[in-house]
Amino acid sequence: MATEYSQLLKRILAEILYLDTGCFSEQTPLLGAIPEFDSVAVMNLIIELESKLGFDIQDVDLSAETFSTFGSLLHTIKTQKSEAA
Repeated sequence: MATEYSQLLKRILAEILYLDTGCFSEQTPLLGAIPEFDSVAVMNLIIELESKLGFDIQDVDLSAETFSTFGSLLHTIKTQKSEAA
């Protein structure tokens, strides 16, 4: 399941940012490191994730730290999905 979420997140980020995300790892920095990853991209990402995963991402869990790396974002998605189940 973790690989499934990772692939989904890479696919969505690639569509939103128009970047090749195939080499993204958990350590890949996002917010502040990728110019295209701005507030509009974050909102589009949240909308796409909620649509694809079928649950609302809780605002209380969203912070700059959430989007700091690919791994931190992936961890938040997995945590929220398990809490939503």
